[in-house]
Amino acid sequence: MNEPQRVMERRAGFVETLKAVSASFFGVRGSRAHERDMARLNPFYVIVVGVMLAAAFVAGLVLIVRSVVS
Repeated sequence: MNEPQRVMERRAGFVETLKAVSASFFGVRGSRAHERDMARLNPFYVIVVGVMLAAAFVAGLVLIVRSVVS
């Protein structure tokens, strides 16, 4: 078996999913990385990380607004 097939068989862990979703969240993912991640990422982890990042983003905005207003 050659190297690209071995890479495609491995599943990405939570930390790799966090990195991929974080990069996608800010819009800095390339199409090649996107295609690779689509084959490797666990959909459950993607949803969990996406919700966590969205909640952190909203919480950050709330903290910024509260510090500016008060």
